[in-house]
This record gives sequence, structure tokens and C-alpha cells, in this order.
Amino acid sequence: MTHRMGTKGQVVIPKELRDTLDLRPGDELDFELDGDAVRVESAHRQRDLRGCLSGHDLTGALEADRRSEPR
Repeated sequence: MTHRMGTKGQVVIPKELRDTLDLRPGDELDFELDGDAVRVESAHRQRDLRGCLSGHDLTGALEADRRSEPR
């Protein structure tokens, strides 16, 4: 998709992309330079991290690490 930038530096995010990313009027966006491209992300969208470490024995790993430290 190609769009032209206006005189004030404004661009329109195509509706298909807005719908896919669930972007709404008033949403805040972050802009980041990524090489020679501009990356645009929702400023408030955070991945739900609940449960992402389930199944990992973090307590066991910490205890083993502690046991391996010199006293």
C-alpha cells in the first residue's frame, strides 16, 4: 500500500491495517526509526504476560543457582 504524505507530515493509516491492529481514533502511537524505515506501534498495547512462564521450574533453577555459588 502506498500513500502520499501531506504538507503537514501527516499520513493516513489504511483502514485495512487499522482494523487488523484494532487502532481507534485517539489511540496513542509510538514511532521508532528502524534502519531506513519507520516503525509505528500502539503506545499502550502490551502483550498479556500472564502464564507465559508456566511450566518453567523457576524456583528450582534459582535454588540450583544458589547451591552452585561459592560460600
